[in-house]
Amino acid sequence: MPSVVIAAHNEERVLGPVLDAVLRQDVVDWDVIVVANGCTDRTAQVADRPGVTVVDRPEPGKAGALNAGDAIATGFPRIYLDADIVVPEGGLAAILERFSENPAALVVVPRRRLDIGGRPWPVRAYFTINERLPAFRRGLFGRGTIAVSEAGRARFTTFPALIADDLFLDSQFTDGEKVEAGDVEVVVETPFTTRDLLRRLVRVRRGNAQLRAAAASGQVDVQVRPSDRWAWLRDVVLPAPRLAFAAIPYLAITVTAALLARRAAKAGAWGRDESTRGRAGSPVEGTQS
Repeated sequence: MPSVVIAAHNEERVLGPVLDAVLRQDVVDWDVIVVANGCTDRTAQVADRPGVTVVDRPEPGKAGALNAGDAIATGFPRIYLDADIVVPEGGLAAILERFSENPAALVVVPRRRLDIGGRPWPVRAYFTINERLPAFRRGLFGRGTIAVSEAGRARFTTFPALIADDLFLDSQFTDGEKVEAGDVEVVVETPFTTRDLLRRLVRVRRGNAQLRAAAASGQVDVQVRPSDRWAWLRDVVLPAPRLAFAAIPYLAITVTAALLARRAAKAGAWGRDESTRGRAGSPVEGTQS
């Protein structure tokens, strides 16, 4: 019996369609848990529906929310789903089927498609390079949907109080233990403004640096994949020189985000990208092929 855990912070504008899609899935005898954490909107009320268990935590923080969901989840595989990712019909069943097809699989993720429609040129150019990086082809991050087997979940006790939960999960498994369900596609919304892209990247960089520091000090027992600063050139632009023009804004945005990430974080600054919340047509349905 699988369990779905959704950590949701102020997601009233996008959570409804996500839960509609989950409850339409052709999966029987499972539990769906939404952990509203630190919300100042109607996230908990939107989640309150038949078939969904709602945990309303006053404390914000995704790691704490995931741990709270894990504490009451009863089934495996355990599916960690972002509150803005719409899984296509039949998608979760197809993801779960990969575990029975491949005994070596400890974690399964869908294929992702980045929605860059209507975004400014710098954002489109950035993701033209980003989506071709090897780390995003083999890693678990950037998909918003991660299914972990019972044996895989036994690799760790709780999510550490760090930002980079996807990278933490990715660090638990070898490439041979990760499987992509290529016939299941989820749509990942990209920021609508260059500033919001920078906000997202600064948060990601800070989270990754935090996790790497915790791993180096022994606070977290994982081997984190090293940062590959030249993959954009070696693995993307040199094999496809036509992408050289896209590399210019990619580099400018990447370097700016790196510089901003080194500054002391201010409350409410350089956090979550809000531009993809509440837009017409967001979130977007994925597909299963």
